[in-house]
Amino acid sequence: MSVIGEQGHYVLIVRCPDRKGIVAAVSTYLAKHDASITESNHFNDALNNLFFMRTVFRADGADFPDLDALKEGFTPIARQYDMHWELHDLSVRPKVVIAVSKFGHCLYDLLHRQRSGSLRMDIPAVVSNHDDMRSFVEWSGIPYHHLPVTKGNKEAQEAQFTKIIQDSGANLVVLARYMQILSPSFCEVLAGRCINIHHSFLPSFKGAKPYHQAHERGVKIIGATAHFVTTDLDEGPIIEQDIQRVDHSHTPEDLVDMGSDVECAVLARAVRWQLERRIIMDGSRTVIFK
Repeated sequence: MSVIGEQGHYVLIVRCPDRKGIVAAVSTYLAKHDASITESNHFNDALNNLFFMRTVFRADGADFPDLDALKEGFTPIARQYDMHWELHDLSVRPKVVIAVSKFGHCLYDLLHRQRSGSLRMDIPAVVSNHDDMRSFVEWSGIPYHHLPVTKGNKEAQEAQFTKIIQDSGANLVVLARYMQILSPSFCEVLAGRCINIHHSFLPSFKGAKPYHQAHERGVKIIGATAHFVTTDLDEGPIIEQDIQRVDHSHTPEDLVDMGSDVECAVLARAVRWQLERRIIMDGSRTVIFK
């Protein structure tokens, strides 16, 4: 049962060289501070001798400290095992800035899931290089920022985009079919906290109307990939993928509709896992405790 959003629940994320005693050290520390573990997942990357762990716990006694004290007390253990680690309060709602262009299906889906409570997040802003989605976003009560991109203003536009992210305090940026190539410097700003979605035909079907290109080639599957944004275009660490089988009876328009559904589902899962702190970066790969 999910504990995301419940008061008094926390999650510890650990990535470190593999050695014995890590789980014992973490569980002993939590037990000594009146914490009760409610969920724990581990993975050993034997090829690279790395250990990954996600532990959810709750307060279970009068001596349970606050978050800052927990972090301070855990620091010597993290140093001992050379850990890269994070400790988060799961009752805090993450803030997510969404970027979109003219295709609104992923945006509509994310906003619906947010409004229904399926995705537990706040959306302080939607950014777009077009004005097409303004009415729907503002009807949803979310500030809409129209930042058009021209041949000579890309640097200034990304500076505005960056300011919106910083001013909103966003933990995550989601490119919900935002059809702009981000500059390397902007990618660096967003490293590890920006998710993109694209059809899985890349790099085979680049450019306009990829589903029409796929139809002309008689593909048998279509799909979508959600990944973290890096300076390598559409080649960042993959978070989630899915496919849909198609055949000769489907029209290009059928493929577009089916592909849109897959894109929405894949992006929603990727965003959910990031909100719930289930994803750990491992170089060009991800470890995901579903």
